[in-house]
Amino acid sequence: MAPGREPSFRLPDFYVPYPARLSPHTDRAREHTRAWAADMGMLEGSGVWTRADLDAHDYALLCGYTHPDCPPEELATVTDWYVWVFFFDDHFLELFKRTGDRTAGKAHLERLARFMPPDPDTPVPDPRNPVEAGLKDLWARTCPAMSRAWRERFIAVTRALLDESDWELANINAGRIANPVEYVEMRRKVGGAPWSACLVEYANSAEIPQRLAGSRPLRVLCDTFSDAVHLRNDLFSYQREVEDEGELSNGVLVLETFLHLSTQDAADRVNDLLTSRLQQFDHTVLTELPTLTPDTAETAAVLTYAKGLQDWQSGGHEWHLRSSRYMNAGALDRGPRLPAAPTGLGVSAAHLRAALRKHAHVPFQPTGPLRLPDFRLPYPVTLSPHLPAARANLRTWAASTGILTPGADRYVWDEATLDAADLALCAAGLHPDATVEELDTGSRWLCWGTYADDYYPRVFAPTGDLAGARAHVERLRRQMQVDGAPPPPPSGAMEVSLADLWARTTAPMDRTARTMLREAVDTMLDSWLWELHNTAAHRVPDPVDYVEMRRATFGSDLTMALSRIGHGDRLPPQVYAATPFQALQNAAADYACLLNDVFSYRKEIEYEGEVHNALLVTQTFFDCDYPTALAIVDDLMNSRLAQFEHLAEHELPLLARELGLDSRAREVLDGFVAELRNWLAGILNWHRHVARYRDEELRRTPGTRSLSTTPTGLGTAALRPSYAL
Repeated sequence: MAPGREPSFRLPDFYVPYPARLSPHTDRAREHTRAWAADMGMLEGSGVWTRADLDAHDYALLCGYTHPDCPPEELATVTDWYVWVFFFDDHFLELFKRTGDRTAGKAHLERLARFMPPDPDTPVPDPRNPVEAGLKDLWARTCPAMSRAWRERFIAVTRALLDESDWELANINAGRIANPVEYVEMRRKVGGAPWSACLVEYANSAEIPQRLAGSRPLRVLCDTFSDAVHLRNDLFSYQREVEDEGELSNGVLVLETFLHLSTQDAADRVNDLLTSRLQQFDHTVLTELPTLTPDTAETAAVLTYAKGLQDWQSGGHEWHLRSSRYMNAGALDRGPRLPAAPTGLGVSAAHLRAALRKHAHVPFQPTGPLRLPDFRLPYPVTLSPHLPAARANLRTWAASTGILTPGADRYVWDEATLDAADLALCAAGLHPDATVEELDTGSRWLCWGTYADDYYPRVFAPTGDLAGARAHVERLRRQMQVDGAPPPPPSGAMEVSLADLWARTTAPMDRTARTMLREAVDTMLDSWLWELHNTAAHRVPDPVDYVEMRRATFGSDLTMALSRIGHGDRLPPQVYAATPFQALQNAAADYACLLNDVFSYRKEIEYEGEVHNALLVTQTFFDCDYPTALAIVDDLMNSRLAQFEHLAEHELPLLARELGLDSRAREVLDGFVAELRNWLAGILNWHRHVARYRDEELRRTPGTRSLSTTPTGLGTAALRPSYAL
């Protein structure tokens, strides 16, 4: 910040749970990186930096604080990486953001990707500018120490980091400030922290075992680390980014805009979010990492990696307090910052409030009348002509499998509950061109999943029986044999109905298709256990975690798997793996999940004591009321819909050209987009016409309660997990 300039707000009281330490090799790294930056052409003559700029930013100090145990040679390499990434950011600002030249910016980013081949022996182009020269040199120095799996992960996060610049430039050109939930999610995906997390593996010689890299505990570690890094940076960089550079991608600005807060109040709220993410990180380290793997060497690598992330958080904070790049005047004059814990010395009231708010929701509170936004879904609904037959067939099937029968599974549904859900209507809208048999299969899968939606909270949640729920999930898994082996005899309505569905659906499938379907159902089963864990802890999840897991609880993977299987082998696997294709599915799934949460809000919050609903999640995380949360969720739905249409109209045709798809494959791809439009239209039509969310059905349904008829207090909350419908 320029000397004498008034800060935009007073920096908040940060939660810093671990003391910062400085590497003894910092001075050596500083000397090395000065020479390296000059050799790469980043200083005088670059039009971006001078040596005085580099010295003032002091990236060696950043790396010395964030990697205090790194050996000297590796610390020099890591420091060069950070010099490169910050130079890239400022270089992109000068050449493309200030001019708004998105076309040239995209070409620049696409060319940079060629300097990071997974195989380090692959030739790369001759560098044309300091950014390319630096990347070429660093890639050659770093690759030999790491496995190909790590290189591929680092390539992915670096490309995402570079794509952030295009996302930010698109928002600047459109004059658009991101939705709060979208902002946190997008910053995590394209911000620099996942990139930093990969470098923690290199700096600490703690490469994550490939088989564990995608596990939920390690994803949570990286995600919470990333969110905290980005939110902290938003606080320190607000003045430079928003007031000086015209950036719109800053969390303080986002909350100012959407929550109608003063800059100071928005900054304090961002700090609350930062504290919440750090506390989730600590919880994961203490409760999940020690049991992640029985292998002692793998456990040591994972714990060393976690410690490296903790060092980075504290060291990054210390550097922000000192760097001339940020607004930090007077921050070091406040006295020592004590290491903090969830309770005890050094914890402010704000930190405790952030820690407790997600556990403080009182269940079964009256919500008032349900509010529905003006859903701007432009797709017409078409219903299958076989709907009457599907309704009758579903009643017969549900009765035959025990879903409507009281017994060992307890009484969850009666025939009136099934009729109120009218899941054949939903299937008829999702698959209007289905045959009678296909419509029956779709209706039964929806029935099974929605029955599970009510079954798990009524059977396992009231007593907190997590062990019983896990055992039940394992029995369900055994009903889905991929290799054709006979499953064990099913017991209870959920097992009987799944066994029947699995046999009918997979009969014509090969092993690959059965595996795909099994993985999709497994994802849904795991997500129900995740929800039950939150229920037992009476914890309202954070919004980005919720949106990502909601796709699983909604059964999105299952729906998409069944759709893919219907395509046979007419689309190459590269299409399904491509980012635009996956983003298209996620955008559609998010719209449908959020739509369901809007309609089910009163049912879940007032009658069922739910903690898994996007409106409650938004209210809790952003500390706002129901109307404000509804406006945020509605905005996010419209954003997802716009993203879906952009991908369908622009990105998928480009993907088809890049992959050289023939005319038949392009027809199949177009058909998949049409199916998703039917899917969205059918889901909205179903919500508008079924009785499942109406007051008369809520008052009638066994097992639902409200504050007026149910005792409250410790031990009385029956919290339920959410399936799609």
